Amino acid sequence: MLIHIDFNSEEAIYQQLCNQIILGIATCQFEDGQVLPSVRQLADDIGINMHTVNKAYTVLKQEGFVKVDRRRGAVISVDYDKQRAEKAIGKDLRVILAEAICRNLTREDIHSLVDRIYDEYERYINS
Repeated sequence: MLIHIDFNSEEAIYQQLCNQIILGIATCQFEDGQVLPSVRQLADDIGINMHTVNKAYTVLKQEGFVKVDRRRGAVISVDYDKQRAEKAIGKDLRVILAEAICRNLTREDIHSLVDRIYDEYERYINS
């Protein structure tokens, strides 16, 4: 598992970790049922506090990307509840679209950008 944390970023380390794992799922680096490293192991590997890893795993569990198994630890298990996903993504997308409008991006610009990014992920899924 390759996780890259930017210690100079303004984004919280736990959020970077969450994002890296979600990107790993989308790009097929992580598969459903795959066990993630223990909190202690991942913290040692990256050089961060165990509480930071624990927070990331908790957020991923709440968002439906992992389940916690008492014997195996954190396991990739994507929740495919479409309504829940649309609600959560819609909340984030509202802010992103507002920023795009403030920066004078058109609907066509946004559609083109979304299509390009989605195509990148589809290449991982179909390979």
